[in-house]
Amino acid sequence: MLNIVNIFNLKIDNQLFVKPEYLIHPYISGNKYRKLKYNLVEAKKLKNNTLLTFGGAYSNHIAAVASVGKEYGFKTIGIIRGEELTSKIETNPTLSFAKNCGMHFKFITRADYRNKATNNFIDNLKSEFENFYLIPEGGTNELAVKGCEEILNVSDNNFDFICCSVGTGGTISGLINSALPHQKILGFPALKGDFLREEITKFVTNKNWELITDYHFGGYAKTNDELITFINAFKQSHNIPLDPIYTGKMIFGIYDLIKKGYFPKHSKILAIHTGGLQGINGMNEKLKQQNRPLIV
Repeated sequence: MLNIVNIFNLKIDNQLFVKPEYLIHPYISGNKYRKLKYNLVEAKKLKNNTLLTFGGAYSNHIAAVASVGKEYGFKTIGIIRGEELTSKIETNPTLSFAKNCGMHFKFITRADYRNKATNNFIDNLKSEFENFYLIPEGGTNELAVKGCEEILNVSDNNFDFICCSVGTGGTISGLINSALPHQKILGFPALKGDFLREEITKFVTNKNWELITDYHFGGYAKTNDELITFINAFKQSHNIPLDPIYTGKMIFGIYDLIKKGYFPKHSKILAIHTGGLQGINGMNEKLKQQNRPLIV
């Protein structure tokens, strides 16, 4: 069982704790482990030893699927957004890791990538790669939600608010389904906009949740120096690393909401640290090019 970390107990009587899901596994960490668990069971049930999935240049999901393949004996195929990345595998920390795990890549244009969920696109992949078990971008499907329903356990029953970062909606859906009636789930989207609400409602019926859409910092993979400074200070204070795409924005948002009095007095808040730490190296490469502060 993961040890929940008490971050602080403020004079205004809010308590914040972090559940370190990122410690589950060094490479298949956090929500990626949860999302893949029952998908692997299903792939084995179908006697399919090839996993095919989608992602971008620094995708946590691509890294996790590649690691799963290496550890559990699956062949893996990554359909990667951006043809220009074909020549940049060795200099890209995520892609080089996935390659070393044995993942085979197919690089496609961004225009083609937008069609990745269409029947015609999938049929073409089947013609090219024959049999494979398809895992959607980000890993979210019904089996992924089932896995994420196991994040919370009896030791979490006394929390009033459960917070998580949101990418494709699978993790928050699992939390919504497994939360107790007195608990409210807060999701902090890494993407700009409120469109994820529709995706989440495909997997849930409970109304015990809310999306906090004010902390995306401009959109997916967007940052500013204030966020980087916050991430570094948080690690120095609590010895807990945060990634700049997901968990850093969530924790920043929670701190800000506490300062603004969003949470009632005596609230106990649990933040789910979903991992994503492998993305720090890629972000630091971008920050170097921009001559900006790095994540340490």
